[in-house]
Amino acid sequence: MPELNGILVHPDCRHFRGDIPCRPNKENGYLCADCPVYAPVQERILLIKLGAIGDVIRTTPLLRRLRREYPAAKITWLTLTPAILPADAVDEILKLDLASTLHLQAREFDLLFNLDKDKEACALHDTIRAKQKFGYTLHPEYGVAWPGNDLANHKFLTGVFDQLSLQNQKPYPQEIFELCGYEFQGEEYVFDTHQDKGYSWNALPIGKPRVGLNTGCGDRWTTRLWSDEKWISLIEQLQQAGYAPVLLGGAAEDERNLRLNAATGATYLGHFPLEQFINLLYQMDVIVTQVTMAMHISIALQKPTVLMNNIFNAYEFDLYGRGQIVQPDRQCVCFYRGTCKLGTSCMEDLPADKVFRAVQASVNA
Repeated sequence: MPELNGILVHPDCRHFRGDIPCRPNKENGYLCADCPVYAPVQERILLIKLGAIGDVIRTTPLLRRLRREYPAAKITWLTLTPAILPADAVDEILKLDLASTLHLQAREFDLLFNLDKDKEACALHDTIRAKQKFGYTLHPEYGVAWPGNDLANHKFLTGVFDQLSLQNQKPYPQEIFELCGYEFQGEEYVFDTHQDKGYSWNALPIGKPRVGLNTGCGDRWTTRLWSDEKWISLIEQLQQAGYAPVLLGGAAEDERNLRLNAATGATYLGHFPLEQFINLLYQMDVIVTQVTMAMHISIALQKPTVLMNNIFNAYEFDLYGRGQIVQPDRQCVCFYRGTCKLGTSCMEDLPADKVFRAVQASVNA
C-alpha cells in the first residue's frame, strides 16, 4: 500500500473516499495504519438501474445475492433516484449526470450490470471498462438497445413485443436475476422503513387493523383508476367490518382523498415527502393499491398487499406470498395502454366486495 509523506493510505478500502475523510476517521479518528475496520475491496461491482422509483426499488433484491456471492465487494449503483436506495446497503450511490459519467468512465470494474434499455444506460455499458458485463448494450449499427448476451434475451424480448410480454410467467425479480446469471431464490427487497426519523402519527386510528388505501396511479396509464363510488363502497365495507381505512396518496390524489374523507370519514392525514410517505405506509397492517410506486413500497416494506391490476401481466408481480392480486371480472383488452379502447375502463368491473374479501384474507393470513 502507498505511503504519502510517510502516512500509510489504503485506497483499496471500502470506506476510503479520497476527497473527504472516511467515516471511521471522522467518527473514531482511525488512520489507515492501525484501522480496525479496514475492509479491502476484493471485487468492484457497478449496477446501472436508472428507471422510475418503483423499478429501482424492485431491483434491490439483487443486492442480497451480490452481498452473499461477493461479501468483500464494493458495490456502486448509478440511478436517477439516488434517495430511494438505502445508504447502508450500497457502498457508493451515484446520480446520473455528467460528473458521474466522467467518473465512471475513468474507472474499471470486475462486474457491470446494466438493467436498463435507455440509450444512455446502454452507452455507459459500452464505454465503462469491466471484466464481465451483463444486461443491455447498444446495437453497434442501429444505435438501439440490444441484449449484451443470451442471458438478456428473455427480458429484452418481453419488453419489445406485447405478445411475448402477455405470455411471460416470470415475475420481475426472477427475470432480473436470470439476466444477471443467477437463480432467483425469493430474495426480499432491500429497503429503509425510515422508522428512525421520529415521524409522529398520533392522528392514526388505533385498536383496529389499519388498511391503507392508495387511491391513485399516476397520470401515464389512467386506465388503472378506480371510481370514487368504488372506493366509497370499499371504505364502508371495511368500516362495517371493524377495519380502519386510511387514505393514501400524493399531491395528485389530494383532491380525491379529500372527497373520500368527506363522504366516509376515512382517515386522511394529507400528502407527504417520499421518506415520510414510506414511513406512513409502514404503519399500515395491509395496503390496497394499484400498480404504482406505492405497490413497490408496500412489497418492499413486507406488508400484505392487495394489488388491483388490469392492464399489466399479473405474473410480473411477486407479492412474496403476502396478499392477493385482484382483477376485474371483465377481461382487460388494453394491455399497457393509457386509454381504454372500449371507452369505459374494465376497472369499473372490479367489484368493491372482491377487494374487500382480499383484504380480509390478507389480514388473517
